[in-house]
Amino acid sequence: MTNKPITCIITDDEPYARKGLQAYVEKTDFFDLKGQCEDAMELGEMLKKQPVDLLFLDIQMPHITGVEFLRSLNNPPKVIFTTAFKEYAIEGFELDVLDYMLKPISQERFNKAAQKAKDYFDLKGTTTPPDYLFVKADGRLEKIVFNEVLFIEGMENYVIIHTTNKKVITHSTLKSLIEKLPKQAFLQTHKSYIVAINKVGAVEGNILYVGNQQVPISRQLRDYVLGRII
Repeated sequence: MTNKPITCIITDDEPYARKGLQAYVEKTDFFDLKGQCEDAMELGEMLKKQPVDLLFLDIQMPHITGVEFLRSLNNPPKVIFTTAFKEYAIEGFELDVLDYMLKPISQERFNKAAQKAKDYFDLKGTTTPPDYLFVKADGRLEKIVFNEVLFIEGMENYVIIHTTNKKVITHSTLKSLIEKLPKQAFLQTHKSYIVAINKVGAVEGNILYVGNQQVPISRQLRDYVLGRII
């Protein structure tokens, strides 16, 4: 458990929404409000100068939506989405946000989201996630260190994990494997490929160069992939 305040920024293009959230945040003793923004572009500039633990992030904003902005970050803070539209809930949870609050936001609903954030950061302060996983290969358990992985290739019910010093074939699917990988470090580029973001050396067209190997980018994922990598 940690007593360190949770630093946060509020981003919403509606002044009254920002004012309401500010009042809630300032009444919560474990939050430390570092700033407010009108849109995602302003937020991006603020984060360069003032990294924070948590964003209260509106979804429907001019120029760039909250969802698009969150997808563009390589190592984002945790997020609580705020929106008037229910249809964004699934996208929010796919992005591993802490909570999703529908406007107008009551004090009671805010308190629930705030407690969820506190529980998350308290737990994070007491545990260190492992930097590896074990997979079954050739009748034994092989240790896969995340920082050594170059890319992962899917072949129906098998995957090939390409690392800096070995190639491991295991009975699995890309879908189940990507759920075990740290989201900030790995990215699915194609229905059959996952890449380690920091191992990408170059990009040409729809191809990523990883070491002396090439990893394809699907047309549907191209903008998202390039946004995460570049």
